[in-house]
Amino acid sequence: MRELAESARQWVSEGRAGFLARPITEQGFGPRDAGGAVLVDPRGECVGALYRGVFDAELVAEAGALAAGDSARVCEVSVRGPEAVEARLTCGGQAEILLQPLSAVPAAWWDLLAEGAGVALVTRLNEAADRAESEIVRALDAEPATDAERRAAELLGTHRAGRDALYERSGLVLVEAYPAAPCLVIGGGGELARVIERQARLLGWDAVLVEDAAGAAQALRARRDGACLVMLSHDPDFDVPTLRGALAAGVPYVGALGSRKTQARRREGLLADGVAEAQLARVHGPIGLDLGARTPAETALAICAEILSVLGSRGGGTRGTGALRDAEGPINV
Repeated sequence: MRELAESARQWVSEGRAGFLARPITEQGFGPRDAGGAVLVDPRGECVGALYRGVFDAELVAEAGALAAGDSARVCEVSVRGPEAVEARLTCGGQAEILLQPLSAVPAAWWDLLAEGAGVALVTRLNEAADRAESEIVRALDAEPATDAERRAAELLGTHRAGRDALYERSGLVLVEAYPAAPCLVIGGGGELARVIERQARLLGWDAVLVEDAAGAAQALRARRDGACLVMLSHDPDFDVPTLRGALAAGVPYVGALGSRKTQARRREGLLADGVAEAQLARVHGPIGLDLGARTPAETALAICAEILSVLGSRGGGTRGTGALRDAEGPINV
């Protein structure tokens, strides 16, 4: 949805009768964008991507049929067999799509998405599903007041776009989370650093290469919401203070390249600098999943796969999850 922000703001400024369409529930379709959405207007223009556009015409018709005064419409769509093949979908499926006039979506929502901020939208539908009220949820400093706020905070914490539908007494609640894109702060240069940078951007992440502890600290502060540290340098004046700073700042992923001997040297340096034993367990070193990687491209894949696993809470911080740091044999990085 983030890519729709500029178009949505333009349509709103023009007073255009546009609608935001996105799924509430889904079954099938195979791999898909968890944040997929589309802007439609009754004249037939569509911006964005949802199921490769197979339902665009249907959504346009539904938008044109929205009754005056209604702020929402839920329509069911489905595609089967040959239709899915023709549309080049992995497989068929069915979904319930929420159509909501742009005028019913907070204008600040589009501003925050355009800025790249981590933000969630909570939309409550009445029982008839013809009225919807949306509110913005940012990172919560206090205990969530509702189940929807709690779920929004959980989704934002995964650092990946996601949706969920809940039921409250008043009816259905759609929670949509768009965390800030992860930013890999890569400490050190060389071929591997450049390959990791390319792999990160392929995943839609940001990446910045830094050459010293001061540059790393600045980059981590600048991207506090989604920064991840990938330390490649073996210089004690660079790696130890940078690792210490990342751990103190609560960076969600802290990884360090190097042999077990290098990891032991870093460990001693961090302990000497006052880092607690419990904090050291957060360092992924040797870095990456145990894929048997040998080339720079394979190593970059293993590192980014581990970051994805940790950010998605797939065993991050626990042992026995296929991480290279848990293996006992030789490492290939």
